[in-house]
Amino acid sequence: MKKGNPIALLPIAVFAVLYLTLGVVFEYVMKIPMGFYSVPVVATFLVALLVACLQDRKTTLDEKFEIMGKGVGDKNIITMLIIFMLAGIFVGVVGRSSAESVAYFLLSVTPPQLSVLVIFIVSCFVSTAMGTSVGTITLITPIAEAIAETTGFSLALCVGTVVGGAMFGDNLSFVSDTTIAACNGQGCRMKDKFKTNIAIVTPAAVATVVIILLLTMGTDISSNISNDYDLIQIIPYVLVLISGIIGINVFVTLMIGIVSGSFIMLVTSAVNFEGLIKSVGTGVSNMFETSMVAILVAAICALIRHNGGFDALLYGIRRVFRGKKGGQLGIGLLVGLMDIATANNTVAIVMANPIASEMAKEYGINNKKTASILDTFSCIVQGFLPYGAQILVALSVVNTMNMQLSAFDIIGNMFYPMLLLVSSLVFIFLIPEKKQKDK
Repeated sequence: MKKGNPIALLPIAVFAVLYLTLGVVFEYVMKIPMGFYSVPVVATFLVALLVACLQDRKTTLDEKFEIMGKGVGDKNIITMLIIFMLAGIFVGVVGRSSAESVAYFLLSVTPPQLSVLVIFIVSCFVSTAMGTSVGTITLITPIAEAIAETTGFSLALCVGTVVGGAMFGDNLSFVSDTTIAACNGQGCRMKDKFKTNIAIVTPAAVATVVIILLLTMGTDISSNISNDYDLIQIIPYVLVLISGIIGINVFVTLMIGIVSGSFIMLVTSAVNFEGLIKSVGTGVSNMFETSMVAILVAAICALIRHNGGFDALLYGIRRVFRGKKGGQLGIGLLVGLMDIATANNTVAIVMANPIASEMAKEYGINNKKTASILDTFSCIVQGFLPYGAQILVALSVVNTMNMQLSAFDIIGNMFYPMLLLVSSLVFIFLIPEKKQKDK
C-alpha cells in the first residue's frame, strides 16, 4: 500500500470547515431559517477546487485542467448528470398532488386506529415514487398533523413516522438523487442496487410496522379523516416503479414516466400545455445545484487522486478497518461523516464515491453492495441530523400550524431509521456472504 500524501486531502477539509462554519453562523447566530441550506454550496466547492489547484506546483495549470477534464468527463459522471435532469423533469411534470390522493384514499378505507400506520406506508410509497424525502415530508406532514388533532395520537409520533417513511424512499427510489449518485458513482445498475438494498430495508420496515401497531392499535377512536382524491395521477409513479424493478433501462424508465405523466396531466386538465412546458424547465432547474456539485467534486477528486490524497486515505483506512466486513463498515462511516459535514446526503455520496470505489477494490466489495451501503448509511445519518433538511422542513411545516415540537421530539419517534441502522449492521457482520449473494 502506498502511503500517499495526506496534505492532498486539504481541499475536502477546507470545504467541510467552511461549510460547517457558515452553516452554524447562519442557523444559530444569525437565526436564519434553514440556515445550513442558505450556504452557497457551489461557491464553497469552488473554494475547495481553488485549494486543490494551488497544490502540487510541479504540475502546470494546463496540466491540472487536463486532469480535471478527465475526471469530469468520466462516463459515470456524464450518465449521472443526464439522469439527474430527467428525474427532475419527471417530478416537475407529474407534480405532487397525487401524494395527497394516495393518503386520503387509504385513510378513507382503513380504521382510524391504523392512521399512523397508513401515513408511514404512504410516506414510504410517495418518497419511493417521487424520489424526494423533503417533498414527501412537505406534503404528508399537514396530513399527519390532521391525524394527530383528530385522533389524539401524539403529534411527535405522527411527524416522526412521516420523516422515517420519507427516508425509506429516499434510500430506495429509482428516481432519487441519492440512488442516481450512488449507482452511477459505483458503476452498477439500479436494479442490482435495489435488490441488495431491499434485503436490508425490509426487516427494518417490517419491524417499524410492528412497533407502530403496538403503540396505536389499542386506542379508542371513532372519527375518520376524509378529503377528495384522484388516483389517476398515480399511474406515472407506478409505471416508473414497475419499470425500475423489472430492470428496464433507467433512461427508458424515466421517459415512460415523463410521457405518461405529461399525457395524464394534460388529459385531466391538471395543467395546460404552457404550464407543462414551464414544469419541464422548473424540473431541470431544480437539478442545477446538484449537477454542478457533481461536476466540481469530480474535478476536485481528480486532483486529489493525482496528488496522492486517495492513497493516503486508503492507507489510513486499511490500518483501521480489517477484512471485507470492516471495509463495508468503513465505507458506511465515510459517507456518514461526510453527511454530517454537509447535511446533504446526495453531496455526501458524490464526495464519497471515488474514495469508496478505491476501498471497494481494496477490500473486494462488489459495486452493487458498495452503492447500497453508501445510500443506506447516508440516509440513516441524514434522517437524524437536527440541522438536516428533513427535520427542518418538518419543523417549519408544524410551526406554520402554531404547534410546538422540537427536533428531538421528532427524532425520538423515527423508528425506521433506527431500525435501518441495526438491520444494516446485521447485514454487514452477521449475514454470511453466500446469503448476501455476493458473487
